[in-house]
Amino acid sequence: MSQHPNTNDNIDSTNTTDEALNSSTNTKEGKHIRIVNTFMKRRTHMNKNAELALTDPAFAEYLVNNSFGDGDLEGIHNLRTLFADSPNGSDAPLTLEIGFGLGDSFIEMAAADPTRNFVGVEVHEPGIGKCAYMAGTQNLHNVKIINGDAIQLLKQLPENHIDRIQLYFPDPWQKKRHYKRRFVSPERMAIVTRSLKQGGWFHTATDWEHYAFWMVEVLDEFSGLTNQAGAGNFTDRPDFRPMTKFERRGLERGHGVWDLIYIKD
Repeated sequence: MSQHPNTNDNIDSTNTTDEALNSSTNTKEGKHIRIVNTFMKRRTHMNKNAELALTDPAFAEYLVNNSFGDGDLEGIHNLRTLFADSPNGSDAPLTLEIGFGLGDSFIEMAAADPTRNFVGVEVHEPGIGKCAYMAGTQNLHNVKIINGDAIQLLKQLPENHIDRIQLYFPDPWQKKRHYKRRFVSPERMAIVTRSLKQGGWFHTATDWEHYAFWMVEVLDEFSGLTNQAGAGNFTDRPDFRPMTKFERRGLERGHGVWDLIYIKD
């Protein structure tokens, strides 16, 4: 359910350096500017259903751009137009989920709320394929899937564009030197908030206590957002957010889960 699977992997065990976790772009002067990513692509197994959904034209309606590789976001400047020919049309309430993982809860939410349009952005091909497969086999008409970096996508979208933005169980980046990669930061939240409609929601959840309180501190101090539960408080899990099997297992073991909902002023 995240741009980066919610695991407790030690980054160093993969021989991944800080340099490898940065992408770079060329400037006109030929210099390279390092961009800090909030996710890291890992090699994960792709089952036959996911592979089928990525290659069979029957599932193409769910896949907005190329589903393999780095995800070319060129030309994606309006999410609502993706649903222009769908039963809901382009004016229906719009939810964007950042990093839906394997897509189970994302598809469950879309199926439970058929009058709302859902766009999911993810970087892991197995999750993209599985999500498209589930949408197709359930014959959903309110789901679109984008392969690529959510921050870059948000930068390309209009202001006041999205009703809800969801970020569930993002990578906590546990080590202090990696805190700069945490998705919830003042710089990234400025990009997120810009795309939200007035009265729109930013909803996040985590099972890492340190990250939970980090997010409260960042978001409570961020101008333009108001904590639905009151400053310094968490909210109960809303009914529309399904409880995942990993979340349920964690709760059974005594682990906490913290939800936060912030409303754009």
